[in-house]
Amino acid sequence: MKSSIILHWLLIVIGSKYVRTIDYELYEYFNRTDPATRQLCDFEEQHPIPIGILTTSSGKPVDIRETISLNSDAFSNQYHIDLLTHANAERIPERVVHAKGTAAFGYFEVTNDVSQYIKSDVFNGIGKITPTAVRFSTVNQNLGGNDLARETKGMAVKFYTKEGNLDFVALNFPVFFFKDPVKFPFFFHALKRNPKTNLFDLSMRWDFCTKNPESIHAFLWLYSDYGIPNGYTKMDAFLIHTYEINNKYGDKYFVKFNFRTEQGVENLPSDEAEAIAARDPDYFNRNLYNAIENKMYPAWTLEMDVMSFVDIRNIDYNPFEITRLWKMGTYHTITIGRLVLDRNPDNFFRVSEMSAFNPGNLVPGIPGPMDNLFKSRRSSYRDTQVYRLGVNHNRIEVNTPLYWKVYDRDGKPPVRDNMMDAPNYYPNSFNGPVPYVDPSRPKERYTILEANAVDLDHAADFYNNYLQRDQRERLVNNTVKSLVPVSPDLQRKAIRLLTLTDINLGIQVSEMLHDAMQMSPIPDPRVLIVSRQKNNYYYDSSSQLVK
Repeated sequence: MKSSIILHWLLIVIGSKYVRTIDYELYEYFNRTDPATRQLCDFEEQHPIPIGILTTSSGKPVDIRETISLNSDAFSNQYHIDLLTHANAERIPERVVHAKGTAAFGYFEVTNDVSQYIKSDVFNGIGKITPTAVRFSTVNQNLGGNDLARETKGMAVKFYTKEGNLDFVALNFPVFFFKDPVKFPFFFHALKRNPKTNLFDLSMRWDFCTKNPESIHAFLWLYSDYGIPNGYTKMDAFLIHTYEINNKYGDKYFVKFNFRTEQGVENLPSDEAEAIAARDPDYFNRNLYNAIENKMYPAWTLEMDVMSFVDIRNIDYNPFEITRLWKMGTYHTITIGRLVLDRNPDNFFRVSEMSAFNPGNLVPGIPGPMDNLFKSRRSSYRDTQVYRLGVNHNRIEVNTPLYWKVYDRDGKPPVRDNMMDAPNYYPNSFNGPVPYVDPSRPKERYTILEANAVDLDHAADFYNNYLQRDQRERLVNNTVKSLVPVSPDLQRKAIRLLTLTDINLGIQVSEMLHDAMQMSPIPDPRVLIVSRQKNNYYYDSSSQLVK
């Protein structure tokens, strides 16, 4: 049997004449195409002969006559049965959010001494290298969706540390849309598809925003230039929450972790993004893949904004509130190191789709955020991975930590060695794995009391002080475009909220919306106009501006 397989192999190799010469046309092709486009030709170049004998999933060699089922007993053909039954089950549940994305491998290098603030091994020792896996994603798109949609982008980083996996789950905005975790499912429902039309619905989006006015700050980020970065490599990423950390002496600090792109922040105006999307809806994914293949390895600097407990007692705002930015002058920034991506996965599904990130995956020295939204994420992220990948998702290769000893057993594969013959209960008298004592773990515990009050000052500060004049103009344009299709009632509510945020913002959106509605094929609604000082403006039934 073995000799016949070898003979078959030689016949294929010799008969197929796989010895190739690179002619002028092939040379031209390789020089005018990008790495993503020529991936299959690259594979052929690297493997001038077939990579092996075709088999069934059980390892049986497939005879060439079994690759055609016509005029045969198709259901006695195990190769045919293998193909069909596997194709029926080759998909796993799509992520509810962050469904469309891509991944890459790289490393994190410590460049500064931060031992004064944090004891975590991964961040200590200048020059220390830690392997990483990173997944980028667009939040609301389904698999196969548009990379260039105006929506939040994600950047999830898995550090394979000696103390376990550390997952940093970040967004390209430094603020979030709400602080009450009970709103999570409603928020994602509002930003995804209408349950009847199965279309993205701007009325749902604006209804959520006006019913939850604390979200206006993040919505301003969304409709600003930052709503469409020019690819994943040219955006910053923020962990949103305020993290508690501690050093080896048990001293506490409170920090915000931020990834700052070394490629420079670059964003796309709406018209340019639409033009690119028409040609290539996978623009972000292609851009990252090509950058790595061309050895232009993208990199980010990891920083942390730091406050001590004394600092927190002397500020006039809640530093744990994720709908606002920390005020300048109330913190100082420390550089930790560099994240570099230098390797594309050999198989997209095996890495990007099978990866599981959980912000609750922390390491000693990082107890983590204390706000209720983060506490909810600790539970919900694990639950979604169990649903999507199974209870043993942390034993899938891309998620497996460098070291693990558990009392978990069984369940759907992969189970790896399933802890072999070790005891499966704790405590036990037979030398199963035992916990350790962390002498530097802080003894004090703090409780955050969160208010329901909505503060629009930080949204106004973003509009007036963070954005430049031309950026404010584009924010208004983008906001108006999103308001044109929604109902008159929602338009009035949106303008009122924008006016409460900043009166000039409300006026500009109102006036531009009126002009846009005049040009729109949709009948012009009666839109309530905001007050400017003591003069009240509104549209009458004939759409004339009156005072």
